[in-house]
Amino acid sequence: MTLPGRDPDRDIALRDARARATNHLAAPFWPVRLAHELRELDVDWQESAEVCADAAWAARAAGRSVLGLLSPDEITAADLDPVTARTYRHLYLSALRYDFRCATLQAFVEQLPSSAAAELDCYSRALYAFALLGQSRPEGLALMDEVLAEAGQHTKTLHVLLHGLWLGHDLDQGAERLLALSARPAFGTTGTDPIVLFRVAGALRRLGRYDEGLAAIDRALDLLPPGDITVHADLVRERSLIAAARDVHQHMSARAFGGSAA
Repeated sequence: MTLPGRDPDRDIALRDARARATNHLAAPFWPVRLAHELRELDVDWQESAEVCADAAWAARAAGRSVLGLLSPDEITAADLDPVTARTYRHLYLSALRYDFRCATLQAFVEQLPSSAAAELDCYSRALYAFALLGQSRPEGLALMDEVLAEAGQHTKTLHVLLHGLWLGHDLDQGAERLLALSARPAFGTTGTDPIVLFRVAGALRRLGRYDEGLAAIDRALDLLPPGDITVHADLVRERSLIAAARDVHQHMSARAFGGSAA
């Protein structure tokens, strides 16, 4: 989770805070403990996003999702300090994202007071953009562009937007936008992130570039950590979809060719 120019000791402190949170997920107060640690570290929005996104994912995988531990009223309580409020928001919105609850995420942000909505950090606005993009709402594209102008090469933020473009199948040039976003320097130039490759494969399938899509998904499968079952099924399913779409395309092309020659 290292950011350019950040003190290595700072990275260690953030990793330790995340580890302590994910090692105590059985305790119902783990979000409170994490918020306390991040407040002690006085984290910025980027650091908060990095820790909270990973913690929310680990909690979901362990059956301890923050959605069952924090209510919207607790997250928006007026007496929270800024870091705690942001921590709770990052955890809650990330959990909604991982559960694909786009409409709920959108409604949560839109019910915030106008002053609070105007002051949302970049990562929170990226999660709001995800909710809109995931529902193929065109206003999500405009918000995505605003977030990109501020996010720079912050990988966690770019992953959120990539996820939204992947989910929103009826967006104007959504697949093309996804491929452009996946080429950002934050994701590297050699195709080493299996999740990015998974999203890219889906975009290539939608564009009818089936052989490229199969190559991307095969590389993604090869890059998964040994024994990782969390996303393996999704990757295998995508591979089956690409292969089936290619077979249908080839069959239809052969029929069209045969008909024209008769």
